[in-house]
Amino acid sequence: APRQPMMSVPPSRGCLLDLPWEDILVPHVLCHLPLQQLLSLQRVSKSFQSLIQLFLANMRCFDSSKIGPAIPRAAFVNLMKDNEVLHQLVLQDCSDWLTDRELLPVIGQNHHLQQIQLKGCAQLSRHALVAISLSCPNLRRLSLAHCEWVDSLALRSLADHCKALEAVDLTACRQLKDDAICYLAQKCGKLKSVSLAVNANVGDGAVEEIAKCCPELEHLDLTGCLRVKNDSIRVLAEYCPKLRSLKVKHCHNVAESSLSILRGRGVELDVEPPLQRALVLLQDVVGFAPFINLQI
Repeated sequence: APRQPMMSVPPSRGCLLDLPWEDILVPHVLCHLPLQQLLSLQRVSKSFQSLIQLFLANMRCFDSSKIGPAIPRAAFVNLMKDNEVLHQLVLQDCSDWLTDRELLPVIGQNHHLQQIQLKGCAQLSRHALVAISLSCPNLRRLSLAHCEWVDSLALRSLADHCKALEAVDLTACRQLKDDAICYLAQKCGKLKSVSLAVNANVGDGAVEEIAKCCPELEHLDLTGCLRVKNDSIRVLAEYCPKLRSLKVKHCHNVAESSLSILRGRGVELDVEPPLQRALVLLQDVVGFAPFINLQI
């Protein structure tokens, strides 16, 4: 009998959404897509919308700059509403829309945050820093640069509760004076990087307390701290053997007599040695000698 031809079975067509969401799509596929594209995917279908919401709920890092220059206030609230596992929150220069009302719920439900960046978020209040203090015991890095709402009481709360802090940027936090900085140094002895730049209220007391309480210090920015003088720089050299960089530009009371100790240790400084010293070095160069003689 003639053989019957075999029926061809069409291959089954798989769909991206058939892959395990939590085991494959969220940790191994979606994490490689820009956040802007993920948000666009939500509009494809209800299934994609559910998938993206699952991704957002499991997201460890949120950086507002990866979405665009400005996020609608409601969009941020919607993006963050289910997330309780954030490790990193970057909201730099979001002063157009970010207030305590949007930030406090996110801080309140994320107790694993290790890094928070709020540079230039001018509409927040001291309550934001108190909330961070109470909710984020594992905080390692915090930027509050140009947040003039930061006051001494809020900073003390941070010092009392975030003992693991390693880096803090207090650039242009103009309400802060030496006493608050000293308290922070006493409570947070693991600090490795500190910026007190552009604060005319910061003086030798704060710098000396940081030096004595934070032996792990590697980076210190004192740019424009007009009250800082040579004495505290010498204390810094004595107590901070791991110091790698120091910024003292526009610190008119800091002279080479104190900086030379650090310079000799290879610490990176943002001010050059005095011109006189440079001329002495030039005179030692053979090609420069005839010009010196011509002037005599």
